[in-house]
Amino acid sequence: MLSIFAAPYGVRSHPIRFAIVGGMLVLSSFAVIAADIPLTLGQAQQLAVARSRQLNAQDLAVTASREMAVAAGQLPDPILKAGIDNLPVSGPDRGSLTNDFMTMRRIGVMQELTRSDKRQLRAERYNRLANKSLAEKASAIAAIQRDTAIAWLDQYYSERMLALIAEQSIQAKLEIEASEGNYRAGRGSQADIFAARSALSMVDDRSSEFQRKVRTAKTMLNRWTGIAAELRLAGEPSIGNIRLDLSALDKSLAHHPQIAVMTKQTEIAETDAKLAEANKKPDWSIEVAFQQRGSAYSNMVSVGISLPFQWDQKNRQDRELSSKLAMVEQAKAEREETLRAHVAETRAMVGEWQSDLERSVRYERELIPLAKERTQAILGAYRGGKANLTDLLAARRNEIDVRLQALQLQADTARLWAQLNFLFPADVPDTHPAQSMNKDMQ
Repeated sequence: MLSIFAAPYGVRSHPIRFAIVGGMLVLSSFAVIAADIPLTLGQAQQLAVARSRQLNAQDLAVTASREMAVAAGQLPDPILKAGIDNLPVSGPDRGSLTNDFMTMRRIGVMQELTRSDKRQLRAERYNRLANKSLAEKASAIAAIQRDTAIAWLDQYYSERMLALIAEQSIQAKLEIEASEGNYRAGRGSQADIFAARSALSMVDDRSSEFQRKVRTAKTMLNRWTGIAAELRLAGEPSIGNIRLDLSALDKSLAHHPQIAVMTKQTEIAETDAKLAEANKKPDWSIEVAFQQRGSAYSNMVSVGISLPFQWDQKNRQDRELSSKLAMVEQAKAEREETLRAHVAETRAMVGEWQSDLERSVRYERELIPLAKERTQAILGAYRGGKANLTDLLAARRNEIDVRLQALQLQADTARLWAQLNFLFPADVPDTHPAQSMNKDMQ
């Protein structure tokens, strides 16, 4: 199954291979729909990554920067010069190109000799821009996988909640039949019938709410995967494990894609500072020109050089260098502050995720069984004439509410799990150091 949905990330570098894989993905989508095979979370993420146009845009940004790096490392284009020198504008030789010995028709070329270290720094800057685009691509992959996981989990848990409401609806209809039968037999009142019907109406209202949630979740999942068919979802992943080494969280998050992008931005700022330092040394230009005079006079050749005169370096070049150095420190400070905030937010999410896991275990082991036992106890009392229908309906509603609360808690825990587990892109090499699985809280 994995071979059908898998889309190797490296195929984007070759258009033919990309087209083949894209076609396979489209065919695989129809195959899944036809075979009614459950869609797993991993398959949904692979489809989302494969069809993302944002990743294509990042690849094109990398290509653009690489191409510009080659161009920036070259010497500037030579400048062709042509003109007429010392053309008479008065007297008997006015307008003549050949009578006056000073009149010359000139053609030449000028070349700026940019220093090699400057050209290397300019090329290096574009290469660093390409590296930044690669880091942004890794960040985009992580975001796509995270958002796809959240959409998949929202649909999964919304459908489970809707199934639980459907179960409650069936039970409510049975309670109406029972209350009507008791009334006809003289063992109940009309109030019991009205209470049962009111309970069914409340269940129907909650069913409408969860049907809307299911439709919304399917819309979001379709936004990422492109599959609009009514697909079944496979079983939920193990939300008790995350791909983070919690014992070295600070070190791990220093390689987070968002932080990596800011690191690359710092490197670009450092290159700009080096380039500003190199600009304090001006570049030479050389010019060679051929000058043609009248037939009675000799032709000439001129050779010259030019050099910018940095007469106010302290207020120009030095100020520019100071500005670039300040931008380097700004980039470093912003990266450090973002890292601190990211570590704090992640620690808070980890704490909430672990707490929700413990609460989910408590619901499964204690609260749900207790609610079921209470319902069974009141049901026995009702059958023995020691409890009324209102008490039984309240007990059943309480049991369903507890089960719904447990599912909602699991859904919230799963969303936290997705945010933590896909801080880094999955199945993309060289984007994150080795990570260990967290212990299973369940």
